[in-house]
Amino acid sequence: MHELGIVFSMIDEVEEAAKQNHAKKVLSITLEVGEVSTIIPSYFEDCFEWAKKKTDYLQECKLNIVVVEAVSYCRTCKKTYPTTKTGRSCPYCGGDDTYLVSGQQCEIRSIEVV
Repeated sequence: MHELGIVFSMIDEVEEAAKQNHAKKVLSITLEVGEVSTIIPSYFEDCFEWAKKKTDYLQECKLNIVVVEAVSYCRTCKKTYPTTKTGRSCPYCGGDDTYLVSGQQCEIRSIEVV
């Protein structure tokens, strides 16, 4: 369960931002998690709920997870397509000269503080 390590890293980053901006507490965090990021949102939420109790600023924080669709690009035909439906091969031309454009990230989109 690597989600716990990612939760600790995110909490450290958010707590530091809250401290530097003289916030009293963090009300919510919106996190973008890619569809093929290897993060399981329900595990991440469970880890976050446990870990936030041990923080200075996130005791009452709500976590919002936005799942970002996995999209690939084909260099051969210059089209994008949903990765999870077809895998590495392009559904338009059958080519395999493709790369992932989105869907692998884990990024903080926004933080709401008071």
